[in-house]
Formats: sequence, structure tokens, C-alpha cells
Amino acid sequence: MALATIAGAALTAELRPQVALLVEDMRERLMDDAEAVDRWRAQHGQAVAEERTAGSWTDWCEDQLTQAAVGWLLTSVFVRFCEDNLLLGDTGVWITHADARLRQRALDAENAFYQAHPDKSYREWLQVAFAALRDNRATAPLVDEHAAIGIITPSSDAVNQLLQFWRRTDDEGNLVWRFNDEELSTRFLGDLYQDLSDYAKKKYALLQTPEFVEEFILDQAMIPALKDRPLEEFKLIDPTCGSGHFLLGAFKILVDRWHREAPGWESRARVNKALESIYGVDLNPFAVAIAMFRLMVAALKETGDRSLVNAPGFTLNLANGDSLLHGPDALGRTAFDYGDDAVNKDAIASRFAYRTEDLPKLRKFLAPGQYDVVVGNPPYINANDKALNARYREIYHYCKGKYALTVPFMEKFFDLAKPGERAGWVGQITSNSFMKRDFGAPLIERFFPAIDLQLVIDSEGVWIPGHNMDGTPTVILVGRNRRPQSVDVRCVLSLGKREKPQEAAALGSGPYWSSIVAHLSEEGYEDEWISVADLPRETLGHHPWSLSGGGAVEMLAAIENTAKHHLVSRARNSLHKCY
Repeated sequence: MALATIAGAALTAELRPQVALLVEDMRERLMDDAEAVDRWRAQHGQAVAEERTAGSWTDWCEDQLTQAAVGWLLTSVFVRFCEDNLLLGDTGVWITHADARLRQRALDAENAFYQAHPDKSYREWLQVAFAALRDNRATAPLVDEHAAIGIITPSSDAVNQLLQFWRRTDDEGNLVWRFNDEELSTRFLGDLYQDLSDYAKKKYALLQTPEFVEEFILDQAMIPALKDRPLEEFKLIDPTCGSGHFLLGAFKILVDRWHREAPGWESRARVNKALESIYGVDLNPFAVAIAMFRLMVAALKETGDRSLVNAPGFTLNLANGDSLLHGPDALGRTAFDYGDDAVNKDAIASRFAYRTEDLPKLRKFLAPGQYDVVVGNPPYINANDKALNARYREIYHYCKGKYALTVPFMEKFFDLAKPGERAGWVGQITSNSFMKRDFGAPLIERFFPAIDLQLVIDSEGVWIPGHNMDGTPTVILVGRNRRPQSVDVRCVLSLGKREKPQEAAALGSGPYWSSIVAHLSEEGYEDEWISVADLPRETLGHHPWSLSGGGAVEMLAAIENTAKHHLVSRARNSLHKCY
């Protein structure tokens, strides 16, 4: 067997059966424990009563089992990464190691554990490794009381199969899956986040944000925000952080600023200052775990250390939860307080929460009006859960019909940004369905006219990995949480061509995207892909949006302005006369 290294897609494909095995194993363990089933049914009943879900017991149970299974598998990935890179010291090896000598040391330690604890087995040995993460200041947040590994435990037999997976060797005696890497790259975790579980991918619409998109949005929203406010109190959040691409990009920018701002400080202090400015929330618990681990490793690299043994407890402001539900509104109410005037702190504390959620932390992170920058890539799906769909409608003012989550997240992003003189910046890539379908009318006609929308980019023709192959139905928006400051909005309009996936993939990004980046600042520019124009806000205040270039928008505006009658009104009148 050929030696494989940290190849994200290949590793993910091999780990998917391990997830399925763990889910099935945990399901059997749950169903064999009547008391555990009763507890789970009670939790589901409470979640339904609190309008956290309208899903069936079966679907709810599947979600919990999947989160637990992925939690156990991912934590073993974190252990393996630390082992092969000796991040927890020479003795920090429990599962295996790329070096045969240390590999044997791990097996000897495991056998000694069984001899000292004859009633223990494979599961307890892996838990020893997890405890080592818990005992280290830097890695402790990965396995705290909100970690998904606490939802339910697998059997020792299932853990043994996982251990044997990691210990597999090729014909030459080399480990098949090795993580030793001088660069400490964690990019492979993005593939795990996106494709490890079909169930989770569908439920949470898991999709990585490409690095070139993340860098562009940070350039448009974060860089200008840094120009007019102190670095000391700067705050950025991604309320849909996924595996942490935006957070990692922001960290790189901020740590570089701190290196220049405070060169006399100890490197760990500068690194932690950068981390203190970064916040992330995601609905998916294992997305948060991955983002946390990636930020932790990035911080370690920046300090110049090669070990976590004496590393500080890095500030990691990440939490699992539904960003659309948690956090107080302007009146101090949480999403669970609506319709209840008697809510107090004790009542809030007693509200239903999933094990993976830290309600006080979520309430703090998602309080409105506190961030200098809000960035993200919100999910493009509809709110299919009937209870959540109804709850979002109660909280957010622009949800209409069969709305996509684009709509409430648009309001949430701007709500999190600072208002006033130093208004926060908002940048996002999102589904463009609101531009064309009826549910987007309130967003375009009532929400956007009230905020300082500054940039609209039709990115439907851009090839973005993971999206459909014939074009990506997205739009990029940048604005500030304040009243409009100009009569026009810079727009990048499409001329209808789409990048060819294979050509764009070979280059990292295609000609459509390259044209956007190169010519965004050139009003009046046009090539075979895009045209750049400053469109009147009044034009963008009418639904549906047309972002076709080559003069199409201007022609449509001219027709609209000179027309005495609209075809739709004539059609309605004709139908009225027929009846």
C-alpha cells in the first residue's frame, strides 16, 4: 500500500465509514439502555416545547448521534495531529506515531494501562488521550464540558476499530495516515468539515468558503475598518464561521498589525491580542471544534513555539449555537423571551440548551451593535424545520413566504455591527435567490434602502469549489450599519459568461474572478466577463434585481422611467374585464 499523507479528500473518504460505524454503534448502545432513551426522549420533548425543533424523535436522535460520532472521531484526529508533531511533548503519544520507536512506546503504554486497570478497555485508553488534551491549557477548550464527545460514548469495540484505522501500515511498515508536517497545516480539516457526514452536510448545508473569496471580502470590509479605529478594542465576528476560514484570515491580518504596533511585546502577548479580537459562532458543533483547533495551531505557529506543553491558554472566542436565535435584541430580550414579559436571569438560565451550547457565552457573543466587522458565508438553504421557521419569522422583520436563510442572516449580520459614527462593516458572500424570487422583495425594498450598502458583486459566473458545476448562484455584498451616505452603489455586473471549472481549478481562480479583483475600482470598466458601474440606490430599491452588464441595467432603468404603463398592470386590467 502506498504511503498517504495529509490529503484531505482521501482521508475524508477513508474516515466516512468510521463515522457510520460509530453512529450505528452508539445507536445500539442507546437503544439498549432504557434509562438513556428516557432521558433523550425528555430532552427531545423539551426541545420541541421550547420551539428549538419540530423534527421527529428519530431525526432529532440521528442528529445527536451524528454529532457525537463526529466528535469522537475528530478528537482522535486532533490527538493524532498532536502526536505526529509532538505538540504535547515526546511522551504525548497514545494512539500511534509516524516514528516506529514512538509508535511502540504508545503500544507499551497502552498495555501497561490495561495491566494496571484490568476492568478498562480501548474506550478508556482513548479517553486517557482526551484527558491529556483537557489537562493542557491550550487544548482544553477542545474537550470541555460542551464538547460533543460528552453526548454519548461508543463501545470499546468501536473505539478499537478506530484505533486500528489509525495504526494501519503499508507493506513497508509505514503508517498509512501521517500528520507530521513542518508547516503544521490544518487545511485538510476543511475537507473533513465539509464531507465527513452526508447527514450533517445536508442538514447544515456544509460548504467551505474558498480562500480567494475570504481574502477578498476581508480586504473590502476588514481593511477599511482598521483604518479608522483603534486596534486595541477591534472586534470581528463570523456568525456562520464553519471550519474557520474567515477567522483564520482575520487572525493573520490582526497578528501582523500587532507585530507592527507592539514590537517590544513578547510574541505570545501579541498573538493573544489578535485572538481576543476574533469571534465565531456556528450551528454545527464539529465545525466549531475544527475552527477552534485551526486557530489554536495558527496561534502556536505565530508564537514561534513547536510545542503546546508550555503554551498559554489562548483566547478562543468560539461557540456552538444558532446565531439567529441566541443573543439579546436592542431591548435586552433573547429569542426565547418573545411574548414573555416576566423573563429574568434565572428564567434565561433554565431555558433548554443542547449539551454543546454555552448560553451565557452565546448571549455575550451575539449581543447587537458591538462588532467593527461582521463577515461570513451564511447557509443558502431554507429553514425547513417548521418550529425554527416560525421562530425566525417572529424575530426577523423581512422574512416572507418560503424565504431562504439569506434573509434573516442579512439582518443579523448588520444588527451585530456597530451603529453610528464609526459604523461597523459587513461583508458576505450569499445566495442570490433573494434578488429574483418574491421572498427577497422586503429585503430589497425595505431593508437595503435603510443601510449603507456600498458594494454589490454578481458572482454567479465565478467557479467556486463545492458549488454546482454550471455556475454559482451567489452575490457578494459589502456595507455599513448606518444610513446611506451616497446616492450610488458600486456594482460589478455580469455579461453572462461563466468560468469553466477545470480551467479555473487549475489556476486557483478563474478569469471572471480575476477581472473582479483587478478592476473593481474602475467605474465604467468592461471586458468579456464583467462591467463596473455605479448604480443609483433608487434602482437597487426595486425588486427584482437585475445585475446584467453591458448597459442592460441602464436600459431597463430608462424604460422604467419613461414608461406610462406597466405590462403587469395592463394584464391585470384585462383579466379583470374578462371576469
